[in-house]
Amino acid sequence: MSIFRTTTTTTTIRPLTALAAAGLIALTLAGCSQAEAGATDAALTVTDPWVKATDTDMTGVFASIKNTSGHDVVIESATVEGASMTELHETIVQSDGSSLMQEIEGGFAIADGETLELQPGGNHIMPMGLESAIEPGDEVSVTLTLDDGTEVDFTATAKEYTGAEESYAPESGHEGH
Repeated sequence: MSIFRTTTTTTTIRPLTALAAAGLIALTLAGCSQAEAGATDAALTVTDPWVKATDTDMTGVFASIKNTSGHDVVIESATVEGASMTELHETIVQSDGSSLMQEIEGGFAIADGETLELQPGGNHIMPMGLESAIEPGDEVSVTLTLDDGTEVDFTATAKEYTGAEESYAPESGHEGH
């Protein structure tokens, strides 16, 4: 039994409704861009979020995260639905050219206007102690906590991925995921 949601949505829009919806979307986007221009609260734009489908007790969450806040931010921690603990991981390249994954100290710093790329074989969010398997198509809720206490929520869709069988720093106690 999976605790993660698998969703399929079908939407039918009638022509008049489509025109009204297009107008509403245009007004909403115009309002958002004006509000964001003067915003001083921390804000991140998360695009292409996904989680590696797995039947083990750990996996990786990946996305592009752009800092649109107007100031530098630090992602200090993350929580992932169905995981007993979650760590932020970085890639360390060793002198022999091999790379190891380990928990990053201090979190992920993102300068204003910059984008943090979380990707297999690179920096990522690592949920551990999963309550159940994550199947392709499942949706998993993720919450990022920033250094000012702001929380940013997003949903990552699970997909099959067989690459990036990482190694971990010996003291971490993790196995590849």
